Amino acid sequence: MSNTTHPTRMPLNGVKVLDLSRILAGPLAAQALADLGAEVIKIERPGNGDEARRWGPPFLKDQDGHDTRESPMYLSANRNKRSITIDIASTAGQDLVRRLAARSDVLLENYKVGDLARYGLDPVSLRALNPRLVYCSVTGFGQTGPKAHLPGYDTVFQAMSGMMSVTGLPDGVPGGGPMKTGPSLADFIAGQYAATGVLAALYERDGPNGTGQGQHIDIALLDCTIAAQTHAVMTYLAAGVVPPRRGTEGNGGLPSQAFECADGGVIVICGSEAQYRSFCEALRQPQLADDPRFVTNTQRLAHRRELAEVFNALTRQWQMRELLAVLEAAGIPSGPIYRYPEVFADPQVLHRGIAQRVPHPTAGEVTLCANPIRFTGTQAPLPTAPPTIGQHTDDILRDVLGLDDAAIAALRAQRTV
Repeated sequence: MSNTTHPTRMPLNGVKVLDLSRILAGPLAAQALADLGAEVIKIERPGNGDEARRWGPPFLKDQDGHDTRESPMYLSANRNKRSITIDIASTAGQDLVRRLAARSDVLLENYKVGDLARYGLDPVSLRALNPRLVYCSVTGFGQTGPKAHLPGYDTVFQAMSGMMSVTGLPDGVPGGGPMKTGPSLADFIAGQYAATGVLAALYERDGPNGTGQGQHIDIALLDCTIAAQTHAVMTYLAAGVVPPRRGTEGNGGLPSQAFECADGGVIVICGSEAQYRSFCEALRQPQLADDPRFVTNTQRLAHRRELAEVFNALTRQWQMRELLAVLEAAGIPSGPIYRYPEVFADPQVLHRGIAQRVPHPTAGEVTLCANPIRFTGTQAPLPTAPPTIGQHTDDILRDVLGLDDAAIAALRAQRTV
């Protein structure tokens, strides 16, 4: 059997998604579906569009080196979509959205709870029009509860979920204290849970025992950020222990943390006694394996500060590349601590093709981060660049809704689109 991959239909080819979401969590969910082959139409406000477009500098440069209207935040969450501008505050705009929803399988939105009901675009109204519609709402606190009406952004949920309390350096050391993650992980996590919920709802609708009916999915960033902390949360729920912040230390055997080299840093994970002994041998200090302070993982946990001091003193004598080569040969899980330039120059990252250069209507080209899902025997098509604001308005009105040039011109004249 040949292992050759060929371009082919993606799993969600034929699924139609209407994306009314903005900023990050909702657009990431819609992008995840688009990457899997769904046809995603992004609805934006005429004029300014998705607020994430303005979250710069920096901005994507055009071919003359001038700023475009596309921020990295926007570019990160909107590949493989088409954009139409519609004023949903107008009666004509609401009618256009309803007509698009009637032809859609999925609708994603992240408006404040109850906002879309004012326009007749809430789940009850739209699912009465299209009972097969899977309607997914992504909000900070969910559709119910005492805080459901409140707004919120990623950092709020990293704080409220406890994620910041277990991230960062320990108390009592320089720089110690709760810390948010660099990327907006609460938004990303919620987007992936939303996409999973949509896929499950589509399967329930159309699977072997399908109901033929869509449903309303309620995704809360707070819920998702708590759930994503897995074993840290269970340490508290199951054992009543509040996990401390441990900087770069891992969650299993020790030593598992960042170590300093003469020219950088490395991460080393010793998940077993055999790996610990191999680490000692790799550093040419086999006697440390039998040091009474470190002879078992329990002892290493009890003397974790001393352990870090002893091994950092040893690793500082090595060049990073030399140490990594020795650790790799010894089978010890390890890796360099990269900045982004090193990430995207790494041979493994290059081989996997995670950075993809694609055409862009104003910049000429843009490099995107690829979806990491790989299907055996399938070569995913090259992604399309995130659309400029309203880039596909006329095409969608003509091809999806069947409007002629005169009708489109009239909508433009009244600023509905």
